[in-house]
Amino acid sequence: MFILIGINLKKFIFIFEKIHTFEYSISFVMKTVTQPGSNLKSKFNHIDMDSNFSIVLSARKGLHTKVFYDFAEAIKMPERRLAAIMNVSARTISNYKEAQKTLEPLYGEHLLKLIALFEKGEEFFGTIDEFNYWLQKPFWNSTERPADWLTTGGGVDFLSEELDKLAEGYPA
Repeated sequence: MFILIGINLKKFIFIFEKIHTFEYSISFVMKTVTQPGSNLKSKFNHIDMDSNFSIVLSARKGLHTKVFYDFAEAIKMPERRLAAIMNVSARTISNYKEAQKTLEPLYGEHLLKLIALFEKGEEFFGTIDEFNYWLQKPFWNSTERPADWLTTGGGVDFLSEELDKLAEGYPA
């Protein structure tokens, strides 16, 4: 009888410690996510990205190159790398800026999808740095990394779905 109680007490203590650690993690993430001005959502809240339809509409209206540069800075990514992900040269983006021209709809749509993905990643992981770390880790049982999928709109959509699955508790 005493052995059974001892085992159950050990299980209870173990579970209690896990719950306490989980509560601490949740409060840390909530503090990180809710800091005003520190997240992507607050930086790009003036752009409607609630659905694919609104993303396409915003892209067709034309995005200023400032959005590109602000996003690159916010996610701590070199402009050349972000441009390469969008399948455009950094020089082309620079030329658009100098000519005060808006981005072509194809580039604008890709950029907005990337912003929406990084917003979701920041919300799920707590920080852009943690999300960037996840992007560099290979998928389970594969050599491909999530970052390899960023170069197409469909790849960005796929990663967004993977984040939704992770948020629901499914392995991705």
